[in-house]
Amino acid sequence: MTHEPTRSEDQDPRPDEPAPDPLEKLRGASYTGSGVGQYAGFGVQFAIAILLFLYLGNWVDRKVGTSPLFLVLGVFLGAGASFYSIYRRLMADQQAAKEERAERAKTATKERKR
Repeated sequence: MTHEPTRSEDQDPRPDEPAPDPLEKLRGASYTGSGVGQYAGFGVQFAIAILLFLYLGNWVDRKVGTSPLFLVLGVFLGAGASFYSIYRRLMADQQAAKEERAERAKTATKERKR
């Protein structure tokens, strides 16, 4: 006895809806700008800021006649400014990632309810 499908088994239960795409999760992921490569320039930024402020401090020291005072202040100011800049960028990226995850969760919840 062979089982032949009836007309209702033969048809797609929802012909008006497209079949789910197995790669949809990968397409929705944002791989650009969310990896380590985005932060690779932080070391260069840090070094340039220190060297720039070191040079400015040395220049002020030569003009004013105070040997290591502004040079040392320049190094610490450059490091502090660089740390602050990196911190702000990391916190902004973290907040953006948090909002993106919340939006994806909201979208996924809506999709599950359908």
